[in-house]
Amino acid sequence: MTKIRVGIDVGGTFTHAVAVDHDSMKLLGKVKVHTTHQAPEGVARGIIDSIHILLGEGSIRAEDVVFIAHSTTQATNALLEGDVSKVGVFGMGGGIEGVKAKQDTAINDIELAPGKYIRTCHAFVDSTKLTAAAIAGGIDQLQAQGAEVIVAAEAFSVDNSANEEKVLAVAKEQGIIGTGSHEISKLYGLKTRTTTAVINSSILPRMMATANTTESSVIASGIRAPLMIMRGDGGAMTINDMRQRPILTMLSGPAAGVAGALMYERVSYGIFLEVGGTSTDMSAIKDGNVMVEYAEVGGHRTYLRSLDTRTIGLAGGSMIAVRNGKISDVGPRSAHIAGLPYAVFAEEDLIEPKLYFLSPKEGDPEYAAVETRDGKRYALTLTCAANIIGVAVEGDTAYGHPQRARQAFQALADHLGVSVEGAATAILDQAAAKVMPVVKALWSKYKMDPQALLLVGGGGGAAAIVPYTAQKLGLPFKMAANADVISSIGVALAMVRDMLEKSIIDPAPEDILRIRKEAESRVIHMGADPASVEVQIEIEAKKNIVRAIAIGALAMRKKDHAHALSHEERRTIAAENMHMSPAEVELKGATSLLAAFGATQTKKRLFGLMKTVRFPVRVVDEDGIVRLSNPDGKVFVEPKGGLLEKLPQLMHLSSKFGDGGQSVPDVYLLAGGKIINFSGMADADQIKALAGVELAGYEDGEEIVVVMGMKDV
Repeated sequence: MTKIRVGIDVGGTFTHAVAVDHDSMKLLGKVKVHTTHQAPEGVARGIIDSIHILLGEGSIRAEDVVFIAHSTTQATNALLEGDVSKVGVFGMGGGIEGVKAKQDTAINDIELAPGKYIRTCHAFVDSTKLTAAAIAGGIDQLQAQGAEVIVAAEAFSVDNSANEEKVLAVAKEQGIIGTGSHEISKLYGLKTRTTTAVINSSILPRMMATANTTESSVIASGIRAPLMIMRGDGGAMTINDMRQRPILTMLSGPAAGVAGALMYERVSYGIFLEVGGTSTDMSAIKDGNVMVEYAEVGGHRTYLRSLDTRTIGLAGGSMIAVRNGKISDVGPRSAHIAGLPYAVFAEEDLIEPKLYFLSPKEGDPEYAAVETRDGKRYALTLTCAANIIGVAVEGDTAYGHPQRARQAFQALADHLGVSVEGAATAILDQAAAKVMPVVKALWSKYKMDPQALLLVGGGGGAAAIVPYTAQKLGLPFKMAANADVISSIGVALAMVRDMLEKSIIDPAPEDILRIRKEAESRVIHMGADPASVEVQIEIEAKKNIVRAIAIGALAMRKKDHAHALSHEERRTIAAENMHMSPAEVELKGATSLLAAFGATQTKKRLFGLMKTVRFPVRVVDEDGIVRLSNPDGKVFVEPKGGLLEKLPQLMHLSSKFGDGGQSVPDVYLLAGGKIINFSGMADADQIKALAGVELAGYEDGEEIVVVMGMKDV
């Protein structure tokens, strides 16, 4: 039996679906249908249609599907469009804290866009007098004010959620659904936690209706695999969890593309650019992890951690603005908005194209287009320019008919008084100038080493932006295979993921072990194979936050170890990544599946009077993927039996000292095929406690490779 994974990416215009072989990751089929917003089923119609078409192709059988998931823009769109329900906040608190709790749970209307709001109302009950009658009376009060859903919010409910659960139970009996603030976050900060829960509840009815329609349609198709939903942090969750926390699906569209880069292209260190027709989303991937941050909605900080994506109004379909005989801008308007086809994709030669200008929307500047002798009109786009100068090549989704693009651009070039190549190059220069600051901001924010960076292009318009920008930055790049459906592939290959945050002052090792176990249990409950689960711990000491991120697969993918690369082949890959020769790079340590390579780099400054010495480290797996990249590190190899006691000493040896005090290194342990990441932690006792758990299944004599990422003071 062929095991198949189905991934569906729901975009604003099109819904793409793919079928991927579970073991080989080979693409078996793909379909594209229009995303329908007016159908009775809403956006679920596109999901249903794409499933039926995939299964109707004959080679893909419903009984062979072992995983099915979809991304969704519905939560984001509902908030952007103000298609939300009125939320009643049932606040609780007692004693002196009750006064502040009453203020913190009185959330004002949240403005989502001009004229679009989440409307709220508020009722408050003293926690010491929380009888069934008091709860029912509070809910009646909220419904009388027009509340369609509720939020139960009490101070310190993250420690004891009993009262919030009582309120939700009574509300359910009265036929009203809602969210407890403890269900969204385990962090203190009642106002922010309540605000996040309000946003979540406001989209509950719409999201639940779609979830029910989609799930019943999947079951009716004969697929027995549980339906999963893409999260905004790049993981997947069950549809039941989505019914409870739909807010987690925000930005799941861009997250799907990054998941494709991680799982399908095996990118571990780089900037991913997903280029569509109108906009480009950019995200950072570091050490095999997507970078996430707290999201804001309507200017309000939330406890929602989602993909840190930067979106600009520039893409393959961006048109060329002209003012006073010069190119004034590229984008943000696209050919799609203007309703014109790209000249480079014209089905026939352009006869006597003449330049004309149009403003796609009122108030827009004038954009260049051409009209042929027979009255056909075409947009001059960034994709056209990329084809003309040869950065979009045959095989790219953005590759069309360069000669027809040249025919159209001749009219623009004549108007500007330059050559066709000169016009195309000037356009690409302007486009790159918009992209480069964003790329640099991402690598600066996440302290990434530019020497190890890779630009990865996904989306149908990637070739219009990525190669030229990479050239300008002096960085290597790669175009994702099947770039036009990389987001759908990312959905198909997504891992089960959950994240748990708790407010803990000065956490002891047992506190960290407790939150680790809880996060692990949550993803196993969601269907992850226990053997596949990995948990990363992060500690923000200044904010007293402990964060556990658990990731696991629904089933382990088979590996073909017979084709594993040799250490010599992997050394060459590490050297290329460091921009050094293989002779300068040496193997520092290896497990059965991972190899750590190191080198010495000396940089001279001020005419050679000063020099900086660094020791870059790269960890390369058996497939030749750079799994860990550190610009300055040390590598140690220790038997598991004595490692725990030696860890504090190794950390001290790898620390840097200066006027700013001690800089504790990031700690990574390589065991078998796992990279155990302690980079979010600085306390040796905490790391020892967690390392003991992570290494419990290994023999005392087994060698563990320790990578210490040294940081400047």
